Parts: sequence; C-alpha cells; structure tokens
Amino acid sequence: MTALAGGDLALPADIQWADIAWISERVLILAVIVTVIGLLVLRQFAARSISLMLTIVVAVSVICSLSGVGVIAYRMLGSTEERDEILDLMAIAGLAALIVALFVGRRLTKASRAISYAVQGVGESGVYIAPPPPLPAELAELSQELTVTHDRLSKARSRERALEASRRELVAWVSHDLRTPLAGLRAMAEALEDQVVISPREVSQYHTQIRREVERLTLMIDDLFELSRIHAGALRLSRRMVGLEDVVAEVVASAEPVARAKRVRLTGAAVRNMPVFIDSAEMGRALRNLVTNAIRHTPSDGVVDVLAEVQSGMACVSVSDACGGIPPGDLPRVFDVAFRGESARTPGPQEGAGLGLSIARGIVEAHSGQIAVRNAGPGCQFLIRLPLARPGAPALTSTGPQPAARGRSGHSRAVTAN
Repeated sequence: MTALAGGDLALPADIQWADIAWISERVLILAVIVTVIGLLVLRQFAARSISLMLTIVVAVSVICSLSGVGVIAYRMLGSTEERDEILDLMAIAGLAALIVALFVGRRLTKASRAISYAVQGVGESGVYIAPPPPLPAELAELSQELTVTHDRLSKARSRERALEASRRELVAWVSHDLRTPLAGLRAMAEALEDQVVISPREVSQYHTQIRREVERLTLMIDDLFELSRIHAGALRLSRRMVGLEDVVAEVVASAEPVARAKRVRLTGAAVRNMPVFIDSAEMGRALRNLVTNAIRHTPSDGVVDVLAEVQSGMACVSVSDACGGIPPGDLPRVFDVAFRGESARTPGPQEGAGLGLSIARGIVEAHSGQIAVRNAGPGCQFLIRLPLARPGAPALTSTGPQPAARGRSGHSRAVTAN
C-alpha cells in the first residue's frame, strides 16, 4: 500500500496520513481497554480451570483484532456491505480460534486431572502410576519428576522402616543382653556382702569374675554408644592421608594375641602405596571388628586371612575365615544390629554383643566406602572397598614384624599367629 517515491514515503491517493493517525489512536485505545478488562477477568478467574483462562486469553485477542478491523473498515471503506463482509470473516476466524482454545484447554485439563488422580492413588496403593502418554511436554516433565520424587520417598520410607526396626532390635538388645550380666554382678555382690562366700579362694574367683563382667559391660556400652552416634549421624571423622597397609598391619598385630589364644592362624598381607583419606582410628576399629569376628567363628587350627590390595582403582581389604559359611538366607542380615546367626540371643562368655559388624558397616559407609560379605572357600569373606586418595603403583608387602613366606602370587609375605 505504500511506495517510495522521490525518496519520500508516499501513500495511495485515497489514504491520508491523518487517516492512519486516527486509526492508530483508536485501535490503541481499544486495545488497552480490552487488555485491561481481560487482565481483570483473568485475575477474577485465576483459581478456575486452565481451559477457561485459555479461552479468555483467545477471546481478548479476538476482540482486539475485531476492534482493529472494525475501526479500519469504518474509516477506509465506504460501503456497508464491505464492512459487514470483513467483520463476518473476522468473526468466523475468531470463532475458530475460540474452538481451538477450548480444545487445547480441555486437553490440558484432562492431562492435569489424570496427574491429580495418579497422585491421589498414591495414598491408596502406595505406588505412583504415571498417566499414559501423550501428555503435553510440561505436564509430561512434571509427571516424570513426580515419579522420581515418589521413588525417592519410597526409598526414604524403606530406610526409615529399617532404621525403626534396627532401633527396636537395639532396645531388645539393651533390655536383655545388658540386664543379664548385671543380674550376675548383683548376685555375686550380694553373695560377698552376705558372706555366703567366705573362703579366700572363692572370694578371689568372684572378684575376678566381677572384673571380667565389668570389662565386658564396658565394651558393650562403648559399642552401643558408637552405634548410636552412627545412627544419629553424629560420627565425627578426623580424616588424614594414611597408608591403608599401615592400618592393616596395626590391626593384624593387635589381633595376634586373640588368634593365638584360640589357636587360630592369622595371616595378613597388603600392597604398598595405598593412600586413603580416612580416620585411621575409626577405620582400624571397623577392620578390627571384622578380624575379631572372623577369629571368633573360626575353629582351632583354622586360618583367618587378611589381604589388602588395589582392585578396579579402589583400595580393597578382605577378611576370609573358616567358619563353614553363612546360610544364604542370613547373608543380607549379617550387618543387622544384634544378629548372631543363631536363635539364642544370650551370648556366651567369649562372644560379642552382636554390634561389631553393624558398627563396621556404619564406619565404612561414613567414609563413602562399601562393605559386603559372601561365602568363599571354607568360610566367608568380608570385603571393604575404599576410594584411593591418589593412584599408586602397588607392590605387595608384609603387614607385620614377623614375616613368613606365603604362596599367594609368589610376591606376598604375611604375619602368622598360631
């Protein structure tokens, strides 16, 4: 409609700049009025369905267009028939737009209700079942996020139930395994107080037994305190760079007297240059619990083997015993609180309280490590995996001051305790 003539913007002969200004002014006024009314209506119906709001948006757009076309037709067209034809065409176009808006709004409403019903179904079945496709992209993404969130909540609930079961087991352990030795201590103290036992030899035996029971109770309470800190997330680690082979050597050396007293052969070997960023005291306690447990369940003349090496870029420590294996049904419960693999709860005089393996798992997991157990050879094998602080070239070395030749890979040397 416009053309460039002589460098100036020229209009057709029947159109003047005044007409354009008049049309622009009135179209702008009408657009502002319709837009403000539309915003007020949207605000009024903000809590209604998406379909209604989408229809209002399209209606505002159609009314603005019709107003603009009506102003242009009124100013530019002289024939009433021509104006009516243009307005009719715009009305048809507006009606088509409203129909499409209603269709899209209905589809959005149906999809959102499907997601709402799926969420409501979680309360009844406990499972979130995503609505079948197709869904609009945003609602499909929302449904996917709901699925992921539901999975996380399910895992959190499972962990909470497991923790609650562990707490109940711990309460049962406290009420039984602590009260039993306390009852024995009370009986022996009353016997001494009432002079039921008067011979020096028997009095000395009672004193010795009381001291042993007190030491045993002290160890139980220490384990209970450590486990409560782990469960409460209050375990404080003083990490530093250490060689895992040094930790293994200390544990093997400290466990030698226990193995020797039971006539169990304890061997240990570790590769050199296995730096790990750990709390050496806590990790030593976890490893010591595994070694002590292996010695306790290994018969006399059996062998407990401790080996530290690098596997798949991880520092690995394995503790193998000759306990005869663990029933497959009990393997998942080995690290549970107070699990001893037997029906009787009362431990023998040389047995632990059943907390050592639970403490070991808590300590290892606090170091971002992994702990597992499997049946292997004449017994079972516990495996600890820890991230290396930096890559190193492993070279197998002895873990104790009394090396004796071993036949593993032709390079290892071991500490033995008979």
